[in-house]
Amino acid sequence: MNTIMFAGNYFRALALLVLCATQSAGVLVAQPIPAVYTSGLPFPMPEIQVPSFPDRMVNIKDQGAVGDGLTMNTEIINSAIQACAKAGGGTVLIPPGTWLTGPIRLESNINLHLEKGALVQFSMNFKDYPFIESSEGKQIRFRRAQLISAYQARNIAITGDGIFDGAGEVWRYVLKEDLTEHQWKAFLASGGVVSSNGEEWWPSKEAMGAEKYFQESAEKKKVLTKEDYESTKENVRPNLVSFVQCSGVLLDGPTFENSPRYNIIPQQCENLIIRNIKVLAPAYGKNTDAIDPAACRNVVIYNCTIDVGDDGICLKPGTVAAGQKTGQACENIVVADCVVYHAHGGFVIGSESYGGARNVSVRNCDFIGTDVGLRFKSARGRGGVIEKIFIEGIRMREIATDAILFDMYYSGGAPDVEARKDLTIRKAEPLTERTPQFKDFFVRNVVCEGADRAVVINGLPELSIKNMNLDSVSITSKRGVYIADADGVHMNGCRIVPQSGSVFNVIQSRDVTIKGGLYPAPVDLFLKVFGEKSENIRLIGVDLKQAKKGIELEKNVRADAVKQE
Repeated sequence: MNTIMFAGNYFRALALLVLCATQSAGVLVAQPIPAVYTSGLPFPMPEIQVPSFPDRMVNIKDQGAVGDGLTMNTEIINSAIQACAKAGGGTVLIPPGTWLTGPIRLESNINLHLEKGALVQFSMNFKDYPFIESSEGKQIRFRRAQLISAYQARNIAITGDGIFDGAGEVWRYVLKEDLTEHQWKAFLASGGVVSSNGEEWWPSKEAMGAEKYFQESAEKKKVLTKEDYESTKENVRPNLVSFVQCSGVLLDGPTFENSPRYNIIPQQCENLIIRNIKVLAPAYGKNTDAIDPAACRNVVIYNCTIDVGDDGICLKPGTVAAGQKTGQACENIVVADCVVYHAHGGFVIGSESYGGARNVSVRNCDFIGTDVGLRFKSARGRGGVIEKIFIEGIRMREIATDAILFDMYYSGGAPDVEARKDLTIRKAEPLTERTPQFKDFFVRNVVCEGADRAVVINGLPELSIKNMNLDSVSITSKRGVYIADADGVHMNGCRIVPQSGSVFNVIQSRDVTIKGGLYPAPVDLFLKVFGEKSENIRLIGVDLKQAKKGIELEKNVRADAVKQE
């Protein structure tokens, strides 16, 4: 039986290879990046070539794939990709239908194209995603096979108008507090197990107990085997799209939805274009970040629509690959014309920041109903230099917590939990090579209608956030602006309208300039200053008559800390 199956696979692959080799060998070139996205930037942007492919096409239906939603097509899809790649590359076409499959691996010079009406439905059987051994230094660990993956591939694309569905509902745990009563009952009816406190649903008992198992194993310094990982069942979740150390990447057109974990995570990639896609996940979906370029350079993301359960567009500046040039992990990145609905953050950097990021432009985006609008997060031990970040033309509505957040104290909590921290409690710690640094941010022409706090700049006592520039920022919020451990904050022509409390709260910060702007009545207090380190706070052309009280200095603040000009 095994010999017959092997022979069948061999001859199918051989036939595919012959078919690919005999088709025409012209070149298909995608539309170039419009110049509006890469010109006029405040930093030099390298030219990014759009991937092009030989005019060679393989239709998976012609190779025996069945789009009935019942037949597994993993082998046929991957055979088509491999054969087309061996013949020199081209397009692997997925026509209309429901195509059930397991992991798909892209190869160099392949365009995976989904026609309109094509639904690639990933299997709900976690056994279809085997654990794969991977080495990280001296530590050996195992990870699930990703749903769509590529490793060190060149010139690859996923295009078309179809849909990839990751069947995330069979992998993710959920919290009762995040669900409606109807949704909770649906999860209970589907099987799985509920935690002892009745607040969590898990797909299996083994998945629920895995975190404790991993922790105890680490404490005992136990080296886990593949069988150990397999015993945790759904706990280790795969990502929907995972490209590692690839160059010349295009995602253009499809919808990516319902991932078990991250939706799209390119890691250590260069020359990356993501455009015209939709990324969707339930609001309660844990860790379902939409687009997470990690240690990527030369990236353009535009005209994307996002509605997920975690961060929207998030840069993760981690470790660069051995083959990459030394320098900032995330560099030369453009994000424009994107809409983010539900997400933890509309645009985010962090919390991994030790690799550093610079030369980032975010323009003309809408964030509607996100937990945080612009979110920059790190923590001691996760740090690197984040600099030369340019934000312009952002529109926001109904932001649950902070419209604009710079936070060096991120502790991994949900945005509403992180927002409860007392910013007046400051304690310095020794500087290390992993102390995060935020500097040289330029934010202009931002409008937000509805937030809890307008702006939060929360630096470290041992290393202040430096040179933060906010021009023409208009925010209506419940509370005002909070500046803690910052050195060089410049707010020019801003309009901050809090419902109550002080408009500005300055905590242990220096060289803060508030120039002009509008602060409509009624305002309880315009400026409140805390801490003996606070100094050189300048109010230039600011009308304090709208406030019931202009300036209040807490104890230990120098009498000359604030200057009116």
